[in-house]
Amino acid sequence: MRFRRSTVLVAALAVLASGCGVASRAQDADGGTAPGVGSNPPSGPVGPIPAGLEKFYQQQPDWERCGTNQQCATIEVPLDYTKPTGQTIELRARKVLAKDRGGRIGTLFINPGGPGASGQDFAAQAPMLFGSSLLRKFDIIGWDPRGVGESTPVKCLDNAQLDAMIAADGSPDTPAEVADVDKQSKTFAAGCKQRSGELLPHVNTKDAARDIDVLRGIVGDSQLYYLGMSYGTYLGATYAELFPKNVGRLVLDGAVDPAISSQQMGMAQAKGFDKALDAFAEDCAQRSCKLGSSKNEVLAKVDKLIKDSDAHPLPGDGQRQVTQALVILGLVYPLYLKEFWPRLEDAVVDGLAGNGARLLAMADEYTDRKPSGYSDNANEVQIAVNCSDRPDVTSIAQLQAEVPEFKAASPRFGEFLAWSSASCVNWPVKPTDKPHQIKAAGSKPIMVLGTTRDPATPYEWAVGLAHQLENGILVTRDGDGHTAYLSGNACVKNVVESYLVQGNTPAADIKC
Repeated sequence: MRFRRSTVLVAALAVLASGCGVASRAQDADGGTAPGVGSNPPSGPVGPIPAGLEKFYQQQPDWERCGTNQQCATIEVPLDYTKPTGQTIELRARKVLAKDRGGRIGTLFINPGGPGASGQDFAAQAPMLFGSSLLRKFDIIGWDPRGVGESTPVKCLDNAQLDAMIAADGSPDTPAEVADVDKQSKTFAAGCKQRSGELLPHVNTKDAARDIDVLRGIVGDSQLYYLGMSYGTYLGATYAELFPKNVGRLVLDGAVDPAISSQQMGMAQAKGFDKALDAFAEDCAQRSCKLGSSKNEVLAKVDKLIKDSDAHPLPGDGQRQVTQALVILGLVYPLYLKEFWPRLEDAVVDGLAGNGARLLAMADEYTDRKPSGYSDNANEVQIAVNCSDRPDVTSIAQLQAEVPEFKAASPRFGEFLAWSSASCVNWPVKPTDKPHQIKAAGSKPIMVLGTTRDPATPYEWAVGLAHQLENGILVTRDGDGHTAYLSGNACVKNVVESYLVQGNTPAADIKC
C-alpha cells in the first residue's frame, strides 16, 4: 500500500465472536455443482495454456519437505511474458498439504498483501491462522511474488541508505528539506536501476497475476481458488481481469479500489488512520488511560508528540534517533490491530517523556528492521510495484501543490501521506499500468471483504471494488483493524469458509 505495505498481522488470532446466518446459492454461477468437491484433482496442467508458455505451465517442480506437513519448491516463470523464450526468473513457494487427502478440493493460493510481503511466511503460519475446513480440504500455497524475498528479488539500497530514506523528513517545510526529499528519491531510483535494472519493468501487478495462472496450471486446478488480503486483493482482482474464465472462488479481504489514483488513495488512508486513532483515543479515555480522561485530551497529546518530534527527534536505540517520520510509523503500526492499542498508549507516554524506544521498536516492526538490518526487501518492492501500477505522480512540485488538500483532509497524517509518493517522481522505468475499473466480465462470483474502520484499506475501497466487479459480493465487517477473515469475527469466518469449501455464494451482500 501507498502508506506502507498492509500485510496481515498474524497476531490477529482472537476469540471468535458470535456468528450469523448466510443465505446462499449452493451452486456455482454457471448452475453446476462446485467442481472438485470430494475428489482428487488431476496432477498435470488443466485448462487453457497461453501460446508459447507451455513449458512453464507443464513444469513439474521438485517439492521438498520444509516443515511439518509442508513442502517447498522453486518455480520458473518468464521475466517478460511477451518474450517467453527469453530470460526467466524464479518464484519460491511453500505448500501446506491438505489433511483430507482423499477429499481434497484443490489448491488455495494465498497472498498476505504488501506489495512485498512474503507469501511463503504466510503459508507457514496457515495451520495456526486458517479454519479447519480450509486446512482439511485444500493444499494451501503461499509464494513470494516476483521481486519479493526468496524469489528473484528487487534490490535497491543497503541498510544505512534504507534507514536514511525511512527516517527522512515526511513533512518538509523548507526548501532544504524539500531538496532532501528529492535527493532521497533520486538515490533510491538510482540504486534500484543499478542493482535490479532488468527486473524493474516486470514487477508490476499484471505480471504477478500472470504468474498465478502458471501456478494454477502447475497444480492441476481448472480454476483458481484464492484468498488475498490488502494489496493481495488488487493482485486477485487483476487476475480476474486477465483470466475471468479461470476464476473459481476468490476472496478479496481488505480490498483496494483499483480505480482510484495515488492521490485519492493517500487521502483516503490519511482519513482512515485518523478515524482509527479517534477510535483508539475514545477507547483509551473510557478506560481512564495514561493519556487522559477524554478523547480530545488523548488526541492533543498525540498531536504534541508528532509536532515536537519534527524539530526535536527523540532518542531511540542508542544509535538511531526517532525522527517525526519514525514517530508516525510507530503510531500507525498499532492501529492495524486493536490488540496493539495498549502498546500504542505506552509508546506515546514514553515519547512525551522524551523516550522514543517503544515508538522506534514499533516502526521497526512495521518496516521489518531487525538489530542487524532489514530482514527482507519489502520496503523496496512496495515502491517498485506501486510506481509501476499507479504512475500518476510526476514531480516534486505536484506533491507540494497537493499538500494543502491532504492537510485539510487529515491534519495529523495528511502531509506525511502527500509526500509518501515522492519515491515515484524519479522512477527509472516506464510505468506499465494506471488506475482503472476492474469488471472481470464473465467471471464467477467474487467475494469482497471490507471492515468499517479499517485504517489501511478504508471500507469505501471494498464497496468500490465490489460494485465494479460484474459478479462481486460484498461482505461487511463492522469493526476495527485491518482485514476481516483473521479478525475473530465468526460471521465472516463462516461466510468465507462456506464459500471456499462448499461453493456457497451469498445471494446478496452480507453484514457481519
